[in-house]
Amino acid sequence: MPLSPDFLSRIHAAPTLPDPLPPDPMPLFKAWFDDERTAKRQPNPNAMTLATVGDGGLPDARIVLCRGIDAANGVITFFTNYQGRKGRELAALPAAALVFHWDHTDRQVRIEGPVVQSPPDESDAYFRSRRWESRLSAWVSQQSQPIAARADLMDRVAVVLDELRLSAADLLARGDDLPIPRPPHWGGFRVWARRVELWTGGPGRFHDRARWDRPLIPTDGTFHPGPWSATRLQP
Repeated sequence: MPLSPDFLSRIHAAPTLPDPLPPDPMPLFKAWFDDERTAKRQPNPNAMTLATVGDGGLPDARIVLCRGIDAANGVITFFTNYQGRKGRELAALPAAALVFHWDHTDRQVRIEGPVVQSPPDESDAYFRSRRWESRLSAWVSQQSQPIAARADLMDRVAVVLDELRLSAADLLARGDDLPIPRPPHWGGFRVWARRVELWTGGPGRFHDRARWDRPLIPTDGTFHPGPWSATRLQP
């Protein structure tokens, strides 16, 4: 049975990946990301799933916020508590998978690669940009550790303020100007993309999908990337 002209026209009119595929996927990914940030079609357009390897080799995933994209080097940055579960898992096996999904534009990006900690100056700069409440909570919360009651967590606020030589009056008077330094257990991670997959939805599940791979050569705590190779995939 031949496909209807209307169905064929909808398939051909749907957004697709470039043909031929670009040699580097990162500029297109960054363009999608910037479009979502500018359009504000959904809250937290920089939200991404971060998957790591947990105990016993089992997968572990959660949502974190992307705080930087270095398209030239193919690096994605996020920040967290190094002593929390994801921080410990990345210390044990420094590799991760990321997924961005934007419903309103029917786009998805998958990224896989090794992970390294951000340089201290990068972590310091981002920490200074956070609101004082978020900077304070980075000291208060022993992320992923058990606690008997939420009241115990709130009791730690007074302890931490005393350790930082701050008072409740300081919080009210100074707000974001509070001198709260970055804790040594908190900072950034950089995911170096070794594999990137771009996906855009189509009618009748005639999606368009492609994968890019490249070698990454370890060099002094970072990586020297090789050229990308592109492969179009069936949906």
